[in-house]
Amino acid sequence: MAEAIRRGMADCSPAERKVARVLLSSYPSAGFETVAKLAARAGVSGPTVLRFANRLGYRGFPDFQQALRDDLDERSASPIDLYDRHRSDQGADAVSGLERAASITRDTLDRTFDALVPGEFDRAVDLLCAPRTRVLVAGGRFSGLLAKVLAQHLQLIRTGVAALPEHDAGRIEAVAGLRRGDVVVLFDYRRYEEPTRRLAAAARERKASVVLFTDAWLSPIASEADVVLPSETDSPSPAFDAMTPVLAIVEAVIAECSERLGTAASARMREVEDAGRELGLY
Repeated sequence: MAEAIRRGMADCSPAERKVARVLLSSYPSAGFETVAKLAARAGVSGPTVLRFANRLGYRGFPDFQQALRDDLDERSASPIDLYDRHRSDQGADAVSGLERAASITRDTLDRTFDALVPGEFDRAVDLLCAPRTRVLVAGGRFSGLLAKVLAQHLQLIRTGVAALPEHDAGRIEAVAGLRRGDVVVLFDYRRYEEPTRRLAAAARERKASVVLFTDAWLSPIASEADVVLPSETDSPSPAFDAMTPVLAIVEAVIAECSERLGTAASARMREVEDAGRELGLY
């Protein structure tokens, strides 16, 4: 829903865009207010709110709110919820497990890249390649692995990149050192993690830019992030969301950053190689 609102803003009137901004800034709670209250918050008329709902394809505001409830059910689904849903939906299927996994994975990847906004992708690369910026990368329980992949690759092609330390003291020092112009890259997926949200808030407080990797339902961080890179989550697993599409976006970002940095990236890689040989590690 949040992503649909963001995308729909391009076709909205100026007054309707005010409604969209209020919804995104207080997502999802603003969507459950009355038409009159939402209109007052946006500084528009009640009919403008109704036209906005119609613009998104809903017959009325109650339909919009029901879709929002359905969206929240999906956003908060736990692994056991997904597993139970999969078991109840499962029927006779002649397709092998491997064929099914391949089909689902290809479809999820296609939909992820089809949904990506080119301008958002380019903006992420701009921020990660900006000279003299510092980049801090962090994720959650599982997405932290992908955060490390991004950080370690960026470290090979530019200076000033660090993964958020796992110990408390290191995290405090890293956040305390954030300054205007720094970039914080966060990975946050459904059952969104409060520590990650707090990192985003701390980054915004210090005027750092926030790049968010998230799912199609969008982390609450999305309303405050400078760049949002969502991915689809359909997976062959009955209980766990797909991380392959996230990794694919990460690899695309790394590839474009390498291209953008050009000779500076190759010079940095030579420095790393030379240091490794000097220490007897290569």
